[in-house]
Amino acid sequence: MLRALAALALVVLAAPALAQHEVISTPNAPEAIGPYSQAIMAGDTLYLAGQIAIDPATNQVVPGTIEEETALVLDNLKAVLEAAGMTMAHVVATTVFMADLDEFPRMNAVYATYFTANPPARATVQAARLPRDVKIEIAAIAVR
Repeated sequence: MLRALAALALVVLAAPALAQHEVISTPNAPEAIGPYSQAIMAGDTLYLAGQIAIDPATNQVVPGTIEEETALVLDNLKAVLEAAGMTMAHVVATTVFMADLDEFPRMNAVYATYFTANPPARATVQAARLPRDVKIEIAAIAVR
């Protein structure tokens, strides 16, 4: 029995560390409004929580046109990326949740100004309802 425990301990010690991650947080983006982090760095990959149109200075929703909300959401994502030492160029994938896909062309025009070269992969879906009744939420994944 002792030999089996010693062998198990050796395997555990020799195994690579699992689930090593770092919480990324910045006051330049809205505080999390629930039990989640603004972003998690796991190895060279940064997983960014969805951002909505919240002013980081007041933590209040800033309702506006789809263009205004999209710009604020992307600025918030950019702030979290900067806290991790990254830029929008590091983003490899985004998920865009919209309240109304009829506004897609207008959202897309703003989105394109943030990803001018080699834009990330993207999924866009219409959601029945978004937090705080905003028009848009965007989550992202970035890699060093």
